[in-house]
Amino acid sequence: MNVKEKILQLFESGKLAFKTEKQIFDALKIKQGERKQGRAVLDILEREGALLKDGRGAYSTPAQAGAVTGTISANERGFAFLVPDGKTGDMKDLFLPKHSLHGALDGDRVLAVKIRGTEDEAEVIKIIERGRTCVAGTFERAGGACYVIPDSAKFAPRIFVPASLAAGAKDGDKVVCMITAYPRGKAPNGKVTEILGRAGDFFAEELSIIRNYGLYEQFPDEAVREAEHAARDKICPEGRRDLRGELTITIDGDDTRDIDDAISLIREGENFLLGVHIADVGRYVKRGTALDKEAYRRGTSVYFPDRVLPMLPKALSNGICSLNEGEERYALSCIMKISPEGERLNCEICESIIKSRHRTTYKEITALCEGDEKMREKYPDLIGMCADMNELCQILSARRDRLGNIDLSVKEAHIYIDERGEIVIPDYERTISEKMIEQFMICANEAVAEEMQKRDVPFMFRVHEPPLAERVENFLSFLSDIGIGGKIDADDPQPSQFRAILKGVAGKPCEDAVNKVMLRTMQKARYFERNLGHFGIASECYCHFTSPIRRYPDLFIHRIIKGVLRGEEKKMRAKYAAVAAEEAAHCSLCERNADSAERDVDSLYKIVYMSDRIGEEYDATVSGVTAFGVFAELDNTIEGLIRIEKLPGGSYEYIEDKFTLKGERTFRLGDRIRIRVDGCDWGNMRTEFSLADVPDGGHSREPYERREKPGRRDRGQGGGKRTGKTADRMHKNGRGRRKK
Repeated sequence: MNVKEKILQLFESGKLAFKTEKQIFDALKIKQGERKQGRAVLDILEREGALLKDGRGAYSTPAQAGAVTGTISANERGFAFLVPDGKTGDMKDLFLPKHSLHGALDGDRVLAVKIRGTEDEAEVIKIIERGRTCVAGTFERAGGACYVIPDSAKFAPRIFVPASLAAGAKDGDKVVCMITAYPRGKAPNGKVTEILGRAGDFFAEELSIIRNYGLYEQFPDEAVREAEHAARDKICPEGRRDLRGELTITIDGDDTRDIDDAISLIREGENFLLGVHIADVGRYVKRGTALDKEAYRRGTSVYFPDRVLPMLPKALSNGICSLNEGEERYALSCIMKISPEGERLNCEICESIIKSRHRTTYKEITALCEGDEKMREKYPDLIGMCADMNELCQILSARRDRLGNIDLSVKEAHIYIDERGEIVIPDYERTISEKMIEQFMICANEAVAEEMQKRDVPFMFRVHEPPLAERVENFLSFLSDIGIGGKIDADDPQPSQFRAILKGVAGKPCEDAVNKVMLRTMQKARYFERNLGHFGIASECYCHFTSPIRRYPDLFIHRIIKGVLRGEEKKMRAKYAAVAAEEAAHCSLCERNADSAERDVDSLYKIVYMSDRIGEEYDATVSGVTAFGVFAELDNTIEGLIRIEKLPGGSYEYIEDKFTLKGERTFRLGDRIRIRVDGCDWGNMRTEFSLADVPDGGHSREPYERREKPGRRDRGQGGGKRTGKTADRMHKNGRGRRKK
């Protein structure tokens, strides 16, 4: 134990709490000549936020001073929330008024203290670490000065850029700006590091969103070299279970390139022998290498309609780690015997070598299950296997339903670019083949988690805690208001209670609304070093094992699993016990960052798509109500806002806990309405609707002024040429920066 660790341990034990520098040195019997080094250690601990120093020079830990360490989550209106480190289900975020931020910005890690006399209000007392190093935005010149106006209104209103550090950016360019300084009471300072294009150009706007989340296409040169070197490794079956002779297939989307899971299935009497075979990425990505460090930094692959930003370089993600048809590959296999009732009778996890017989798609397997003759001719050897997969899927689904699986049918947009370069957003559809893969992967994830928990080794679980009592009570109130009965114990909710409600509303007009409000009632799933169960799928023990090409948590546990299989449990405890908590928190953060980036880019695509449909009418479902209007969702998941001034009649009352807007007409979640597309709010990335069944649809009032839309671009790994059609649509005004 070094000096720094010893001092911190003594503070945490209380022996040095609230002592001054001199008192600390006297207590530790540090000689006068050695106190300079001790002073440096105290300074480091203070900078890191491990210790605080009060006005009289006394030191303490944040907990001893009543302080909370956490990350700033800012709001566009100036205030923010503090998300505590290691937040658990029963911990609440703290409210930070604008005047209590003291220079802290969105994403910063800070120390804050609760304000006396308030329940959840706090004040920042120290900025431990700045959360953003780079910000994407629009370059502007004003009165001889240069600024970058961040796309994210959560960040500072503007960043000052000296003209000498503008890198040739012109007024109206979309740029990436590196933050160089945070002067007290002034705008952050920065320098332009990348020019993305003109504001309003679709490619520049999309890339600006991607950069704003700290996401990049390029990998460090050393990581690429390591990946290419690893990919040249020859496959050798020695020491592995040889499964190359098994009928093994992959089932993925039409455009999937990183294939990390394969399945096999045979009947063994009345039982099923299900094999879930996962790419052995850990064979190629060694812990601590440049390749591993970059994968950890990214945490996950990120998927956009026209590109993928992979967690691993192409040589691995699309190459040697991808379970390509007809190619031998290393795998970690989870082979499970399952009874006709869906019970897992036994499970074996092993290092294996496999050879995928067919690379199939969801569409093909769905067609095969439905008896399509062309598919039967194409895959005659899969006819029996498909029938067994379908049967096993139904069995596993029924068992999970009995346990209380909360199968929320919340729509997800599937956006893609067709061969003409046009954006396509079809109506939502979930096929039988997707349900199959989902059930088989859940089965393997659960089996692996249970086996590792038995071994008591460090691990990274996928946890989903029960909803909070307050949210459950609000949900029950909503159900009561729309005439739906439901029984849930708010203090001890059970998945089966939510499942029963979903079953009761299936097929009813309110089904979508109940699904949406139920989703908002739930907590968010995350990664955690201890098993807390997974409420949503009614599982007592769960992990993410099946996607190590695109998720770092899967790669993390693969290494531990392989160590256990080789009898190195003691070594695994020594190596991973101290880092599991930190890495789980990091992976959860990366996942949230990727989700937000994907959501924002999807919003850009949706608004461009709808800009060609102004004036058209559609059936829609009320998906949200606010004090300023009603949100409505089309059947293809595109959502738009009907502003309150466009609703018939005068004033409206917003009843927040009942998800209702009440006036001349009453609007509730789940109501079906007819809407007209009025325009596009490029600043807020949102489509504007009005009611089609109201005279003039609200157009007698001042219409919303839309801006011309950005152009489109071809699908590609990144960058890419624009087609002639899209080039004609590039405009001068652009959507500019988002509204504050």
